[in-house]
Amino acid sequence: MATMTRDELLDAIGNMTVLELSEFVKAFEEKFGVTAAAPVGVAAPAAGGGAAAPVAEEQTEFDVVLTSAGEKKIQVIKVVRELTGLGLKEAKDLVDGAPKTVKEAASKEEAAAMKAKLEEQGAAVELK
Repeated sequence: MATMTRDELLDAIGNMTVLELSEFVKAFEEKFGVTAAAPVGVAAPAAGGGAAAPVAEEQTEFDVVLTSAGEKKIQVIKVVRELTGLGLKEAKDLVDGAPKTVKEAASKEEAAAMKAKLEEQGAAVELK
């Protein structure tokens, strides 16, 4: 069997049709016991390290959801305005329409600080 250089292999793959490439990927996955869908950083250690289960990544972004305004609705509206920069009407509508998302994709620290400020005023808050 002739050995192909890396460039020759890349050229051969580059000349494949989508169907041929799909079949190639399936055959590659079966032969080497890997999946092409996994990120490179996750697949490489698993392939070389044995049968370790993939580790779930820690969540880095949270949605801060106001589930209830509690008894101090006006104070909660003030905190929502402070945290989001919304106008009075928009903040009031958000609080009145609970459960509503106050902020999406907040960092862990930012989400925890927002939750603490809202709960200080008696609001019920959930991090998702």
